[in-house]
Amino acid sequence: MGHEDDTRRGDPGIAAVPATIERLSAPAKEADIRGLAGLLVDAVQSGAAASFLATLTREGAEEWWRSMLASAAPGAVCLVARRDGGAIVGTVQLQPSWAPNQPHRADIAKLLVHRSARRHGLGTRLMQAIEAEARRGGFTLLVLDTRRGDSADRLYRRLGWTVVGTIPRYALDPDGSTPHDTVVFYKELPL
Repeated sequence: MGHEDDTRRGDPGIAAVPATIERLSAPAKEADIRGLAGLLVDAVQSGAAASFLATLTREGAEEWWRSMLASAAPGAVCLVARRDGGAIVGTVQLQPSWAPNQPHRADIAKLLVHRSARRHGLGTRLMQAIEAEARRGGFTLLVLDTRRGDSADRLYRRLGWTVVGTIPRYALDPDGSTPHDTVVFYKELPL
């Protein structure tokens, strides 16, 4: 899934990152593509299990975002967190199931928080916002996965997600050679 911010609740030394969470409108502006690409590269360079290897370039990340956003299914949502001035420091996606017999289900993907904004609750805010978007979209079952032991693993547990299980050696770390386990989660949403 990606990197989150591992917020410590109740710690008075941790201030919230001033950021506004908004739905990315289509078609995405070039500045937003560049901002999302920079965020993805930052996540991969900091070791996040975000589906990419350390060889990911900014240009490659821009192309991936363009393609992903252009081919998004109806009902898909991409949220971004912006600092004052518009810089993107976080994102998360809602991807509806393609299967005709699963109109109630969606996947949560690419929860990413920039290193400069981690540990301030932004990942929690993004997850709460995407769950609200899912409810508005009529989805009652959400699914996601993340690298076992990551801060995102702890975040999802804290936010009430249920562990389905762990798949060993599911993917490689950004170094391209170290396999890691993934934990699969689900969450039921009341309408």
